Amino acid sequence: MNILGHDICPILQALAVVLLVVVITVVSLIKFYNCITCGYFRQNVKMNGKTVIVTGATGGIGKETARELAKRGARVIMACRNPDSGKAVRDEIVESTKNENVVVKKLDLSSQKSIRDFAQDILRTEQRLDVLLHNAGTAENKIVKTEDNLELTMATNHFGPFLLTHLLIDLLKRSAPSRIVIVASELYRLASVNLNNLNPSSSWFPPYLYYVSKYANIYFSNELARRLEGSGITTNCLHPGMIDSGIWRNVPVPLNWPMKLIIKLFFKTPVQGCQTSVYLACSEDLQNVTGKYFMDCKETTLSRAAMDMSKAKKLWELSEELVNLKSSDPKI
Repeated sequence: MNILGHDICPILQALAVVLLVVVITVVSLIKFYNCITCGYFRQNVKMNGKTVIVTGATGGIGKETARELAKRGARVIMACRNPDSGKAVRDEIVESTKNENVVVKKLDLSSQKSIRDFAQDILRTEQRLDVLLHNAGTAENKIVKTEDNLELTMATNHFGPFLLTHLLIDLLKRSAPSRIVIVASELYRLASVNLNNLNPSSSWFPPYLYYVSKYANIYFSNELARRLEGSGITTNCLHPGMIDSGIWRNVPVPLNWPMKLIIKLFFKTPVQGCQTSVYLACSEDLQNVTGKYFMDCKETTLSRAAMDMSKAKKLWELSEELVNLKSSDPKI
């Protein structure tokens, strides 16, 4: 038995080494593939004199988007749910970019009061708004209702940006040419938008509502572009890639640990993920491009269903009701 054991152990050790080499090789190839297909935005476009709002700028793609735009000289307004976290990130961005013109303002997109307070602050303090970049998003693993009795994921990812855009539209028009950039996701292809139940109280799989909200982002972007035609404001949406960011923090047990491993091994970094957002925010090639969908800094196609403008219009009308637009609010 001892002789047999001595014969087997080296074989097992060799197999383990081979397996480890294979795993490292596969992971390295995927990381390399992510890097070369990322679509880095390399144009040396300056943003001096321009003001940009980036929602959800305390981490992930939003943080790196804010950093990149600050590096290009923009006045960056970091719209953050947690101002204390935002101030720490702001200091980091200022240190790395040497751009002091980065400010933090409180914005909770799940709260209509917070959105209105934020918009009033912007209108009172800012002379212009060149880019409104809707980046913030959440994915919940259970149904949670907000203070406005809206489902949290839909409120944060769709209804919040919808209301904020309305409240800031006049400032964007006065600043034209200006841009609205909406971070959507290819995960929309796994969902559909139920216009009869935009504010669900239950779901067999709550994370599915993230996919629905990204679909709603695309409908919103398409209808917004149609309504703003000729205004000097362009509207485009994008898929940033599958990114290692905080959006995955609510993956439920028992999927969370395997998912975390997959994310770390195979997903793109936030720096890679912000490239298309930055491209849409400042590329000179897109001055007159609107109503399009982008991935890896290139225009790409949407599904036929996502291009259904009748559904986009209906979603818009229902969203107006759910965010309680007032007669005194700006109209789009």
